[in-house]
Amino acid sequence: MNNKELESKIDIALEEIRPFLKSDGGDISFVSIENGKHVKVQLHGACAGCTVNQMTLKTGVEMTIKKHLPQIESVTSIDSV
Repeated sequence: MNNKELESKIDIALEEIRPFLKSDGGDISFVSIENGKHVKVQLHGACAGCTVNQMTLKTGVEMTIKKHLPQIESVTSIDSV
């Protein structure tokens, strides 16, 4: 699977989780994928400053991405700029 195909599946996964983030005043965007296994995302709005964003990232975002792409090993968030 090439990077374009990976990114497409990641976008599908993010669209699945996005309504939950938006209901809390936040959002998420895809940043990059490294070695076809490590995804970087950026949390926005209320999610960026939320004290439970790491839990949201692991139990919500990472789980949803891995459901679509089982080969993904990690999902990390970069800080807002």
